Amino acid sequence: MAAWGASFYYSKTEAAAAYGGEYIEGIVGQPQHINPVISPSNSVDEDLSQIIYSSLLKYDSTGNLKNDIVEDYDISDDKMLYTLRLRKDVLWHDDQPLTAQDVLFTINLITDPAYRSPLRGNWQGIETELVDDYALTFRLKSPYAGLLNNLTFGILPKHIWESIAADKFSLDNLNLEPIGSGPYKYSSFQKDSSANIISYKLIANPNYYSDKPYISKVTFDFYPDEEAILAAYNKKEIMGISGLSPQKVSDIKLPQSTFLHKFNIPRYFAVFINQTKSLALSNLEVREALSYATDKQEIIDTVLAGNGKSIYSPILSGMVGYTEDLEKRSFDSEKANQILDNNNWVRGEDGIRTKNSVALEINMFTPDWLELEQTAELLKIQWKKVGARVNISALSISDIQQNYIRPREYDALLFGQVMNTDPDLYSFWHSSQKKDPGLNLSLFGNNSTDALIEKGRVEFDVEKRAEIYREFQQKMNAEIPTIFLYTPDYIYPVNKKVSGIAIENLVAPAKRFLDINHWFIKTKRIWK
Repeated sequence: MAAWGASFYYSKTEAAAAYGGEYIEGIVGQPQHINPVISPSNSVDEDLSQIIYSSLLKYDSTGNLKNDIVEDYDISDDKMLYTLRLRKDVLWHDDQPLTAQDVLFTINLITDPAYRSPLRGNWQGIETELVDDYALTFRLKSPYAGLLNNLTFGILPKHIWESIAADKFSLDNLNLEPIGSGPYKYSSFQKDSSANIISYKLIANPNYYSDKPYISKVTFDFYPDEEAILAAYNKKEIMGISGLSPQKVSDIKLPQSTFLHKFNIPRYFAVFINQTKSLALSNLEVREALSYATDKQEIIDTVLAGNGKSIYSPILSGMVGYTEDLEKRSFDSEKANQILDNNNWVRGEDGIRTKNSVALEINMFTPDWLELEQTAELLKIQWKKVGARVNISALSISDIQQNYIRPREYDALLFGQVMNTDPDLYSFWHSSQKKDPGLNLSLFGNNSTDALIEKGRVEFDVEKRAEIYREFQQKMNAEIPTIFLYTPDYIYPVNKKVSGIAIENLVAPAKRFLDINHWFIKTKRIWK
């Protein structure tokens, strides 16, 4: 009778999400500024900001934009005026109402150079005005098709931050004890004897305006490297890893209890060439030869264990403007050597080529990440076969950014960039962005390519914008300012006890938490 009763009960019911449980995730790095105005400079800060703060718009599980605290919005016929109306049920974690005053305050911080926000470039030439406590307008000097994508920044509470001066902004304790309006709120953190934060705890926000989070607690534990984070995962001290290098997947000792979420994200890695620093690389035939000398598939197979795709431009498959019609300089070592031979680059006794006393020698810089170090070593071997000497400097990301990227002190830079699925090429490829804080790492651009970028920014017809971007890629491909390598899969290992992760297209690693309020660990039986 008991067995029959249990069988009947389970046949007529199904497991459903229940409230409770704790999710623990391991992250390599340290939180510094859990503050959306400056968090884009640190991926750890971006991860935590994603679930602590709300935004005007956000991405859904398919990578498309949807409303967050915005209830609805209008765009004028001339595309110069955006009117946004906010929800009136959004509360800060201290139970104060979130209003349009908070949005305006946050934008004013972003646009003020004293606060050094990486988002500042997105808001140049835009006037923000309050309509009332729950509505505001954005007035543009010219149409800009990418504005809605820029409305995904986290919003700060004015009543908490307005007394903090600019020179104290990045130093205040609020950066580690934040008050937001997102699905989870700050609880506590723990430091070790060296003052490093080793654990950071969040609890579900009971007043969250959208669906209440199922998981009661979310804890982030921080580690110095992937080896340490894998050891913790294999000992079941954590339930997820923020992102795992493909070559480390085989080191997971609990594959039967792990779900490997794999996402294509609009991120790519490339060798950015600074022609102003290298006489050899200022020659088009050298850049062309090195393109042919690059075996991208070998890099993907060796470094990424096959978890990636070759690329030939900054616009990836699935993005607006992607095209298969570009000239693909596929690996051809013989052709690379022929190009250099035909242009009088002569091999010396050491195998390194020279032309007019200029040696084909390249100083390449890259962050000291295992994936990029291995990629650099393979490029060194591949390019040596065509007569190029590569000197590799693998440095900390802070050293690279401060001493090499900002002053543009490199011959070649092996680095990555993250785009949107509907890309705005301005920050990365417009000639006005060649100097810091611009992100034009190849110092690329001229009147012709700048005009295409500017035209694409104001074209709201997706098909027409795609055609503009295809023309831009053709011009870039002819100049070879960058040797594009690969777009890696984003690998997110999570224990199978965690359910509800339903992302199809991931816009950026931190956006893996966009539906965290629907994740669950506990279950209950409900009648079918």
